[in-house]
Amino acid sequence: MNATLLELLPQLFELLAFGLGSLGLSAAGLYFEQFALATAESGQVKLGAWLGFMGLMAFYFAYLMGTDKFRPKLAAFRQRTAE
Repeated sequence: MNATLLELLPQLFELLAFGLGSLGLSAAGLYFEQFALATAESGQVKLGAWLGFMGLMAFYFAYLMGTDKFRPKLAAFRQRTAE
């Protein structure tokens, strides 16, 4: 392992930011979906549908962040530490 911790710190920070971002978007998606269901059940169907769409968008962006950003950064980090 030639890379020192100081050299790996920016990659670790990026990995942490993308991982926490993906988790945060997933949590927001869950909250929006629960709130959308409660809103639709109370009789405000249009607002519930809009909130449901916002929840789906949060899930979509969490998926994109996890697959397009987190996984390649994790692979690069693993390759860098294996050297």
